[in-house]
Amino acid sequence: MPYDGSCHCGAVTFTVDADTPTQALSCNCSICRRKGLLLTFVPRSAVTIRGEEALREYLFNTHKISHRFCTTCGSETFAFAQTPDGGEGCAVNLRCVPAVDLAALEIQHYDGASR
Repeated sequence: MPYDGSCHCGAVTFTVDADTPTQALSCNCSICRRKGLLLTFVPRSAVTIRGEEALREYLFNTHKISHRFCTTCGSETFAFAQTPDGGEGCAVNLRCVPAVDLAALEIQHYDGASR
């Protein structure tokens, strides 16, 4: 069943055509750590974005991940990157999905700081 999310101010909203996740990835890389991101990964084609004109892109390090944030409130709703199999992927910030019970998520820790 699809789920919806948004940035804090509501200028950017999105729908993910996938089941609501029960797991999330917590990465300790410099950006995820600072922003407190809890991520789930879906194909880019599963995400429908409204208000895309309010988004800006932030690239750092290898410039392989396109971090997208709202220019009004600063919320990072998602990031886009190539998947290992060459497809287009999307990392959805579950903190921007009100229907997700963050306390119930099984958290998988990823050591992005050492990569």
